[in-house]
Amino acid sequence: MSLDNKPVYSGGCQCGAVRFRVEGALGDASVCHCRMCQKAGGNFFLPLVAVPKARLTWTRGEPKRFQSSNHVLRGFCGECGTPLTYEAPDGVALTVAAFDDPAGIAPTVQWGIEAKLPYVDTIADLPGKDTMADGGASEFLATLVSYQHPDYDTEIWPPTKDERNE
Repeated sequence: MSLDNKPVYSGGCQCGAVRFRVEGALGDASVCHCRMCQKAGGNFFLPLVAVPKARLTWTRGEPKRFQSSNHVLRGFCGECGTPLTYEAPDGVALTVAAFDDPAGIAPTVQWGIEAKLPYVDTIADLPGKDTMADGGASEFLATLVSYQHPDYDTEIWPPTKDERNE
């Protein structure tokens, strides 16, 4: 929370080149299954949250934009490609997973269900396993070093090679 009791959220792309801050209440979160959102997110669907009355500030860099239709711009990081925004005449929505703490932003509605992929509703029924349970990849995973931006604001990014211990 900020000093004036408005909620404050932060987030950004995977590489850290683009970061944002939202001050004020978020709008409704949704999951969109339309084909445009599937393509824009490179995924089964795209979770978005509106920022209708909140103040959105780009604190590091700014998204590049692709005009996906005559009405909509899609913002993404020009360095790593992370999807960040859906920008339409009625306002801006941010991708839920781009927030530093996405767990508290639960969708309340699904849109574009006519394009919902037929297996989406059964994903929760699939067996679930921890990442390290993949025995064939355990050596690879044990030595994996993430260069992904952490889920909090940093003064400087990216770290130098010395900071990465390379």
